Amino acid sequence: MTAPDATIARKQHRTLEPYHGLVYFSAEAAAGYAALGVTDGQMGYFASRSAPLGAVPAEVVIATFYNFAEAEVRRCIPTAWALASPGDLLEARLDGIDGSLRRILGDEVIGATDVAEAAELAQRAAAACTPQGRPLCAGHLALPWPEPAHLRLWHALSILREHRGDGHIACLVEREVDGCEALVLHGAMGEVPAAILQSSRARTDEEWGAAVDRLQQRHWLDGQGRLTELGRSARQSVEDRTDQLALAPWLHLGRPGCDRLRQLVRPLSRAIVESGSFGFRPPRPPS
Repeated sequence: MTAPDATIARKQHRTLEPYHGLVYFSAEAAAGYAALGVTDGQMGYFASRSAPLGAVPAEVVIATFYNFAEAEVRRCIPTAWALASPGDLLEARLDGIDGSLRRILGDEVIGATDVAEAAELAQRAAAACTPQGRPLCAGHLALPWPEPAHLRLWHALSILREHRGDGHIACLVEREVDGCEALVLHGAMGEVPAAILQSSRARTDEEWGAAVDRLQQRHWLDGQGRLTELGRSARQSVEDRTDQLALAPWLHLGRPGCDRLRQLVRPLSRAIVESGSFGFRPPRPPS
């Protein structure tokens, strides 16, 4: 039996991400934050996602979120902590994803044995995530495991997602790619419209244009802002290394467990994507 290779990490991420990522577009979570006084949507995002780290200063959120505009983070943090405690925000976040999953998938689906099996597999994988050098992952590892199974599954996938994301930032830093440059390169791939990436990370036209200029000086973009072969190779090297750094949990789970987890979560992720909750059309989870 062959062990999972690095490409498994990418496949797992693509299939599992919608189940985790729904929380950032959850109307129920936003309502919960608003009830605490955090009525600004971007502030709710920064505060709820960084809440596992505690009431940290803006600098910590800038470091761990990486590709968001520094000014936007400073607008929201630490103001959010004066409105709601990290603990209250975490409770609202969990209640919010619970409500969203129940609304989109239905009580019968989330209560099925398949979801319980997926939760067990995902929790086994998450057990192999280590906190060293992975701050957002570490914060989530310190949180108690929620119940029932559909929330345990969501929490496990959140740990795995932050584990991968922390590793991805390390790869970008090593290649001397800053946050805005990473967005420009992502947009140049054509997977997500550049305008969505720029606006959702609150990047100004000046910041975006300067990042394009820097990448053109490195010959990673051509004069029309398209990826050159050098740029495509550089970005692919970051993605490949990210996969390698994200592999440990999937080696721990083993190939049969990886395949089974994807099989179980794929229809859930597809239903979430098809619900239109993201406000844009992310790539469909692979078959």
